[in-house]
Amino acid sequence: MGSYREGSGPVGLAGAADVDSVARAVLRELLALPDVRRVGVALVEGGGRRLRFLTAPDDVLDEPAQWCHIDAYDDVPLTSVVRTGVPVLGDLDGFGERYAGLVATQREAGTRALAVLPLPGIASPIGGLLVYYDRPQDFSDAQRGVLTTLARQAADAVRRVRARGVGAPEGTAPTGAAAPAQTASLSLEDDPRAPGLARRFLRQTLAGWGVADDPTETAELCLSELVTNAVIHAGATSELILTLDDGMLTVAVRDHGGAAATSAEVLGDDDPLRVFGRGLVLVDALSDSWGSEQDAVGTTSWFVLDLPDDARSAAS
Repeated sequence: MGSYREGSGPVGLAGAADVDSVARAVLRELLALPDVRRVGVALVEGGGRRLRFLTAPDDVLDEPAQWCHIDAYDDVPLTSVVRTGVPVLGDLDGFGERYAGLVATQREAGTRALAVLPLPGIASPIGGLLVYYDRPQDFSDAQRGVLTTLARQAADAVRRVRARGVGAPEGTAPTGAAAPAQTASLSLEDDPRAPGLARRFLRQTLAGWGVADDPTETAELCLSELVTNAVIHAGATSELILTLDDGMLTVAVRDHGGAAATSAEVLGDDDPLRVFGRGLVLVDALSDSWGSEQDAVGTTSWFVLDLPDDARSAAS
């Protein structure tokens, strides 16, 4: 087996412009480690109901990223690590009793050991790294240190690019030539009237953008829940950000309540992948995707609506 040492981190992480670039940089770094045959990166999505997963070398890293989805409640090492925050490392034979199907498939593919590391978040993991090895591993302190450092650097980079996008989920950017995105924002006070002000702003803005009534009404319902949650749990000012880009409407609410404002402890639930609150169940049911992200400043919650053809033509 090769030797492991701490380095300065993936070259592409510091200047990554989006989540795809972060994923490619960390996958390249993992593939360069000794004895590694396949790697993957996953990010929590859809209010914790699923993981977006990108793998290599099955995917060509220089081409558009082909993410797939994993049910966050599937009993596999990756979802377990994202749920608990506890790394999983060891030779493949050691996982036979719990993950028999995975072990059989990977043994046939040539895997002899695996490592799964959480991508650390403020309150809970925001995803995980998966590494398959073609030889047994001793997982020394140095090797564990390299993997842990890469996971931390990747998580920091994801948070940086998401913060620049004010909570908009990855994968919503248009491909090819398209009209420039339309954006609008509104500052909201910590006040019970905030949901009503936010709804009126959204309706007026979408009317100006030519969005049809039906998706506007759906967006109003979902937005009301996000702003209400911010008022109840954050106890601080917040910002509403609307983005219309290539037929995709993204609505984000960024509160300034601090890292602990909506943590699992405050919400009385120790499962970081569970959908919190009846209102967020409504958001989950009505939107095409949604999620939330915590950092040291507060929480950003967002949802996306894929506008139907008639609404898109009105908004073009």
